Amino acid sequence: MPDSTYVVSTPVGQTRLLLNDVATPWVFTDAEITAFLEMEGGVVKLAAAQAIDTNADNEALASKVLRTQDLQTDGAKLADALHKRAENLRNQHFNDLEGDGYFGVVEEPGYGFYRPEHSNGYL
Repeated sequence: MPDSTYVVSTPVGQTRLLLNDVATPWVFTDAEITAFLEMEGGVVKLAAAQAIDTNADNEALASKVLRTQDLQTDGAKLADALHKRAENLRNQHFNDLEGDGYFGVVEEPGYGFYRPEHSNGYL
């Protein structure tokens, strides 16, 4: 059985699609993408953003500025572009939430749930 799959109807496949890990050799295994999903509460865009950030950090650590007669690579520029893509996905997620009229309820440890619409009330 392969370590990784690409089925777009699953959260793992949707995460792969957003981070452009859609063909072998895979950058991340299914288990790693599942871990990103778990860390990000099952939110595909946030999991993809975390995976992209991880990949960008790996790229920055592994790559340097290299130049030959006909080729130049710059790991730092690539990492920067990947981090911007991850930030864009996070912004998309939070903009999607705002468009749905979403608001959050914050639990204060020891105080119960705080109602953000009332500055002095607790549930």
